[in-house]
Amino acid sequence: MSNFIKSYQANVGLNHVPAYQVSGQPFATSSVDASTAASISFPYVTRWFQVINKSTSALKVGFSSNGVSGTNYFTVSASGSVGYGTSDVLELKVSEIWLLGSADVDVIAGLTSIPVGRTTTDSGPSWSGSAGVG
Repeated sequence: MSNFIKSYQANVGLNHVPAYQVSGQPFATSSVDASTAASISFPYVTRWFQVINKSTSALKVGFSSNGVSGTNYFTVSASGSVGYGTSDVLELKVSEIWLLGSADVDVIAGLTSIPVGRTTTDSGPSWSGSAGVG
């Protein structure tokens, strides 16, 4: 039992449930030019995020550069006469997202207390290159 870590000494990681049970620390960035592929890196792992497209062009959102330039992305509609195109509030734990196709994008998020380094492996972020990510 010498390798057992007492719970009060354990480091916060991706499976640390309390980090997702509390409200997220606010994060916002605006006027991102994603005419070419652009990444938004979060300072901590997200609890949730939302993307707002203020351009008249549809926006691709993915979780890797290969995702948005390939086929593994979702689309946020263009702005129109009824307002901005917005994604749902997505409750996903990510350390970055990739955007492509719009010259004016806002991103808001609620952050956990989990350091981004907890998602990184020798190959980069733990979901980079995963099935369905790109």
